[in-house]
Formats: sequence, structure tokens, C-alpha cells
Amino acid sequence: GTRQRPVRELGFDQPLAWLVVALMAWGLVMVYSASVALPDNPRFANYAHTHFALRHGLFMVIGLISALLMFQVPMQTWERYAPWLFAVALVLLVAVLIPFVGKGVNGARRWIPLGLINFQPSELAKLAVLLYAADYMVRKMEVKERFFRAVAPMAVALGVVGMLLLAEPDMGAFMVIVVIAMGILFLGGVNARMFLLIVLVVIAAFGLMVMMSEWRRERIFA
Repeated sequence: GTRQRPVRELGFDQPLAWLVVALMAWGLVMVYSASVALPDNPRFANYAHTHFALRHGLFMVIGLISALLMFQVPMQTWERYAPWLFAVALVLLVAVLIPFVGKGVNGARRWIPLGLINFQPSELAKLAVLLYAADYMVRKMEVKERFFRAVAPMAVALGVVGMLLLAEPDMGAFMVIVVIAMGILFLGGVNARMFLLIVLVVIAAFGLMVMMSEWRRERIFA
């Protein structure tokens, strides 16, 4: 018979990690390029030329440390708490819409003030949807060929998230979350014809949202 090789858990995807580092470094350069001349404006006269770049770099370091800590959490733990994290994200997406809780800027209400920083619930929602969708597809693996049993419940959950994000409004975050969910469906092995149908419906839905909003049309065609 064929000898079975022991399964060895890989540490992490090194090319992907270096790609993330490269993108972060490029982003830091872009932040510096966009903000280096701001002190020439009287409104920012009290800021150093490197203020925003250093601030961005500090948050990058905090993010990297947080990522290293999260990497120590076993996958089973993430799987167990995925639905609860998704529920917390939904609660925060509702909370940010409440006056005196969410902070409004230029007609958008996307942030919850936390003193030194403003927390954006849509960012937590991206992680929560990623974990929830992955956990959901694992649980529904045996019925993945049946559209309504496998996909429809998750579509409803995404619809609720979408309505809350569009109420802020934050269509960009909603688009990112939909792409994340679509990626999970693809990796989960959903029927190809179903997946193509979902893609067409999503494209049509976003196209309709853009065409029905004058300011979204202006942003896209600009």
C-alpha cells in the first residue's frame, strides 16, 4: 500500500506576507507624498512635514503587532467565535448610525469617537464577514451545490450588512465586503454556474446603485 505521509501544518504564506509588507511600504510613501506639502497651507502651519507619515507609520506598527498576536490564536478559536464577532460588528454598524454615538463628517456617519482615535465599524465588519463566511461555508460544505440552502442565508446576512453600510453611506466598504464573500464562495467550491449568476447579479446591483445616485455617478465618471 501507499505510505501515508504525516500532515505538517505550514507556518504562513511567505510570498503573501512580503506582498502585504510591500503594499504597506508603498502606502507609506504615498501618504508622505500627499502630505509633505500640507504645512505650507496656513490651516496646517503647526504640523511638521512628516507628521502624517509618522502617524501613519505608528498605526502600521500597531497593526503589525496586532497581526502577530492574532496569528497566535488557533484557527479553531477563530471558527468558534466567528458568529459572535459577526454579531458584534452588526451591533456596531447600528450604533454608528445613532446620533451622539457615531461621528458625522461631510454628511457621512462612519466613525465612533474613542478619544485618541476614531473607530470605523466597517473595518471590523470586513474581518467579521471574512471569518463568518469561511466558517459558514465549512458548515454548509455538504449542501454547497444547493443554492438556497448553501448561499441564500449568507446572502441575507450580507444584505443586512449592506443596508447598514449604505445608510452611513459607505458603498466602498460594502463593495470590499461583497468581494471578500465572493472569494470565500469561490474557494469553497460553489457550483460554477451559480457563482457566475451571483457575479452578474452583484455587478448589476452595484451598477444600479451608482446610476440611481447622482453624486456616485459623478465620482465614477470623474
